[in-house]
Amino acid sequence: MTNKQPQVVVIGGGTGLPVLLRGLKSYPVDITAIVTVADDGGSSGRLRSELDIPAPGDIRNVLAALSDVEPLVEQMFQHRFASTNELSGHSLGNLLLAAMTSITGDFVHAIQEMSKVLNVRGKVLPSANQSVVLHAEMEDGSIVSGESKIPTAEKKIKRVFLTPEEIEPLRETIQAIRQADLIVIGPGSLYTSILPNLLVPGIGEEVCKSKAKKVYICNLMTQAGETLDYTASDHVKAIYNHMDCHAIDSILVNNQDIPIEVQNLYKEESAKPVFFDVDELIELNLEIVQGEIFNYEENAIRHDTKKVAGLLYGILLQERKRKIKK
Repeated sequence: MTNKQPQVVVIGGGTGLPVLLRGLKSYPVDITAIVTVADDGGSSGRLRSELDIPAPGDIRNVLAALSDVEPLVEQMFQHRFASTNELSGHSLGNLLLAAMTSITGDFVHAIQEMSKVLNVRGKVLPSANQSVVLHAEMEDGSIVSGESKIPTAEKKIKRVFLTPEEIEPLRETIQAIRQADLIVIGPGSLYTSILPNLLVPGIGEEVCKSKAKKVYICNLMTQAGETLDYTASDHVKAIYNHMDCHAIDSILVNNQDIPIEVQNLYKEESAKPVFFDVDELIELNLEIVQGEIFNYEENAIRHDTKKVAGLLYGILLQERKRKIKK
């Protein structure tokens, strides 16, 4: 019997994924992060359209989160220029990924090289090695194209989908999912950070087939333009509606009251705490894992990286014991 580290695959993007990974990298696990490249806003979107490369922004944030370098080096990698020329708004990390893609001729190779430079703990893979566009079909039948435009349409989303239709998943991504002991979905924007990964042909199907324990980390707050008034079970049902199976075994939820003064700050964004409808979650045959798992810092609610990582590692150890008993 080998003593190799358990394999953990984390699927997501946006601001939620890096927060989780900062805590998870301190545990003895082999991490593979599968990251969305559907972003089309800001520096990431400009580089994508000008250079015809996958959006580097979410990849950059994940590389920084998993890096093991001096804080100043990470700060430099994340530095965003605030000049009045063409550099304005670009982050150095995005430019470095774009440059490395140009040098190596391949976005995945560029990520691998940057991972060496930043001494990244784990593997970072884009969900696709090409530029993809996210579209949303709204309840009124209209189509909104572009990841950054979907939340601002102020319409209820029926479904999201990707173009082009022919998108090849990476072999390494499929292999990582097949070898995983634990698959973590989220946290992150449901329609614009999580689902774009699962919609890449092959990825959602492999998650469905996988025998690994699958955990969904539910968002703390609803999001205007995406999940307005969504309960926890609504989040899960939206994922199921985009997949060929009921893929989730467990849901991780926050059971700590979010202070009223914090909720009032979020009212301006039409956001409120996600209601955890326990009966509905049980009806979906989900194991519910609860904890006081949020932090409030820099005027934003975030998952507590240490607590969430600890709960996930606990789930992983339980799963390993269960398999040994079999």
